[in-house]
Parts: sequence; C-alpha cells; structure tokens
Amino acid sequence: MKNFVVKTIANAVALAVAVWLLDKITLTGDGTGEKTLTLLVVALLFGLVNFLVKPVVQVLTFPLFILTLGLITLVVNALMLLLTSWLADKLDVSFHVEGFWTAVLGGLIISIVSWALNVALPDHKD
Repeated sequence: MKNFVVKTIANAVALAVAVWLLDKITLTGDGTGEKTLTLLVVALLFGLVNFLVKPVVQVLTFPLFILTLGLITLVVNALMLLLTSWLADKLDVSFHVEGFWTAVLGGLIISIVSWALNVALPDHKD
C-alpha cells in the first residue's frame, strides 16, 4: 500500500512539474488545495491508464519499438498523457493537454521526474 501511495505522489509531482514548465498543459482551480486534489486525481487516472492500457499498446507496438530503437516509447507516453487528459475531461477534472507535441514533451518531462523521484524515494514492498 505504501508503494502505491509513493508512486501516486511521485506521479502527482511529475505532473505538477509538467504543468509548471509547459503552458499548453493546464490545471485550473481556485486555490492550492483544489489544485493539489486535482493533481492527485489526475495522478491516479494517469497511473490507471499506465497500468491498464500501456502494456497492451506496448505489446502492439513492439515491432516499432525494435525498428525505432525505443523512440516509439515517447509516442506511447504521449498517447497515455492524451488519454489521461481525455478521461479527465470526461470526468470533469480540470486538467488538459493541448496537442500531440505538447503531450510528447510533457510525457518526457513526467518520465524523467517520475524516474528521479522513484530512485530517490524509498521503495516499500508491503
């Protein structure tokens, strides 16, 4: 359970960094508390999308993974971020990613920040 919480918080921080760095990834809300809650909801959505959809997409794009020497991963991450944005819109959560190239850059930022946080934070197996 602790591992899930740590990964969700790491995703929320990574999403916050992407929102902070990129103008076309927006998170709206009245106050800091509302924005924090929205970030946690989006992090949960993003984690769910990555858990359920990403493995299927990775299996389907495996030949492209080999052909592009792994660069297709940037596209897959962008698509997962766009799917998260679409789900957030359907669930009336104030998070939006505008455009594919913004999603590519946002996915790259989120991947780097999440990786760094997961290296730095303790990994609990219970």
